[in-house]
Amino acid sequence: MKTSGDLIQDRPLSEAGGKGLFTKELDLALERGDIDIAVHSAKDLPTLLPQTVEIAGFLPREDVRDVWISAKASDPRDLAKGARVGTASLRRAALLKRLRPDLDVVLLRGNVETRLSKLARGEVDAIILALAGLKRLGLADRATKVLDCEDFVPAVGQGAIGVTARRDDRAVADVLRPILDEATAIALRCERALLRVLDGSCRTPIGGYARLEGADLKLHAIVLRPDGSEFFEIRVGGRQSEAESLGESAGHQLLTRVPKDILGSC
Repeated sequence: MKTSGDLIQDRPLSEAGGKGLFTKELDLALERGDIDIAVHSAKDLPTLLPQTVEIAGFLPREDVRDVWISAKASDPRDLAKGARVGTASLRRAALLKRLRPDLDVVLLRGNVETRLSKLARGEVDAIILALAGLKRLGLADRATKVLDCEDFVPAVGQGAIGVTARRDDRAVADVLRPILDEATAIALRCERALLRVLDGSCRTPIGGYARLEGADLKLHAIVLRPDGSEFFEIRVGGRQSEAESLGESAGHQLLTRVPKDILGSC
């Protein structure tokens, strides 16, 4: 099924409505009963879903990191001044500008192979993509460098596949249960709670990554100005059983520090 997010290729999704562009057609199909489940990249799932739709769970999470791809520099720090870097992500653009404000970051839409082709044709000097997507396509060897999560905090939900279904559809829930991953669900519960509290606009660069360490959960989150000139980050930890409250607490702490003009509204 083609969604609005798939069809809009000529401008940033933040200018086309932002949240929900990859989900609304599938939500409607669920509500009509045309389908019983929908499969999404978890980072495309809005924090608020239609009342009749719920996240049934998540598949085991892939690698959450971003990757740098370039034949001209092995690291973003080594690229020539003023070089062009392509991305469709406000978060990646802001994180790159934080590291290298001199670079020319340009919009690059399309699927993974389309973006790789544009890089090969020299339309840009480098691109940044999700490692999870490359791995799922068997293209992980195209990565020049895997970027550290400290410099490039992943998007909320990055690397995870979310499955939605009609709320309280027990038959579907029973079918899905054996393939869903509780550890991923715990991490995503924390990350999505953070995002729900921040409620940033579709033009706000936000990163959030929760990881399990034994019985504990660690969360690293960041909010940036789109040009990377200012950023606010937080690191918190707690018990896995407190995943949602941990994310909410981190979000509220950031709200006290982030200027209102950065979060804004669509």
